[in-house]
Amino acid sequence: MANKWVYTFKEGNMTMRNLLGGKGANLAEMTEIGLPVPQGFTITTEACTQYYEDGRKINDEIMAQAMEGVAWMEKENGKKFGDLKNPLLVSVRSGARASMPGMMDTILNLGLNDDVVAAMIAGNPDPKFERFVYDSYRRFIQMFSDVVMEVGKKYFEQLIDKMKADRGVKFDVDLTAADLKELAEQFKAEYKNQLGTEFPSDPVEQLKLAIEAVFRSWDNPRANVYRRDNDIPYSWGTAVNVMPMVFGNLNDQSGTGVAFTRDPATGENKLMGEFLINAQCSARSPKVCITLIPMTGSTFWTAQGSSSARATPGLNTSRKCILMPRSIRSATGQAARM
Repeated sequence: MANKWVYTFKEGNMTMRNLLGGKGANLAEMTEIGLPVPQGFTITTEACTQYYEDGRKINDEIMAQAMEGVAWMEKENGKKFGDLKNPLLVSVRSGARASMPGMMDTILNLGLNDDVVAAMIAGNPDPKFERFVYDSYRRFIQMFSDVVMEVGKKYFEQLIDKMKADRGVKFDVDLTAADLKELAEQFKAEYKNQLGTEFPSDPVEQLKLAIEAVFRSWDNPRANVYRRDNDIPYSWGTAVNVMPMVFGNLNDQSGTGVAFTRDPATGENKLMGEFLINAQCSARSPKVCITLIPMTGSTFWTAQGSSSARATPGLNTSRKCILMPRSIRSATGQAARM
């Protein structure tokens, strides 16, 4: 009987942490208790171990099961991977059995290419939506280039800074849809300049390379140092979680953040968290840090802004927010908002 390398979120639970990693096990548990989790799948920690045993390669059996997971995810979410009418875009994230925040890699907006971008824009005439699509595309190209292909992010940062200087603007959010479209083309040209090949447009190729990158990140320098300092065995490996994107950069009613049921610094039993408005988890996100403070006798939180050199002008921080558990936020890249 073939090994089972892939579990959908409906097949696992929190007792399977060693196999599914902390994030995968918690996503499965939240699915089981009825929380609204975007439905995806987890590639197991055993697949990571197999990847290293096979000489840092994903074998055909693992990849075939991953594509079965994609087909299941398409059916569950009513979207098709690489489709031009209703495309499914995904995030690909690490998830070890022990929490290792920021140590391993993530790829967002995977599945975008020139044709998908054009189809998405054609299906929605709102100019703000066009800007969102090009913003997501340039983020994907930069993140994929950096995380998956190890092209230094400095090359893309320089292009962004030059674009803002040429346009006479200070913030990323001030760049128009046309600016971001041009930036995406510049990013692809820089990718080719650095690697001598075109940016991959096939979503399946993108996915395989992204899964490999997450497995590879288990052995990156910062992860190795973190494991050594925290007595986490190298043999554990990391799981990979693939699930539909929830876009924190869609508009000013969206965001990215993290929420805790305890103060992570002191352990105090209280709700707390932070999020960014109109952002994805990226170094290029608008630097507006909002601290969430629970309202007495309510499931809602107030939002309290903090100062930043890159703060969005005119941001209203007196908004209400709903708690989203950390493992959902980590997988979707969005804080729930009201």
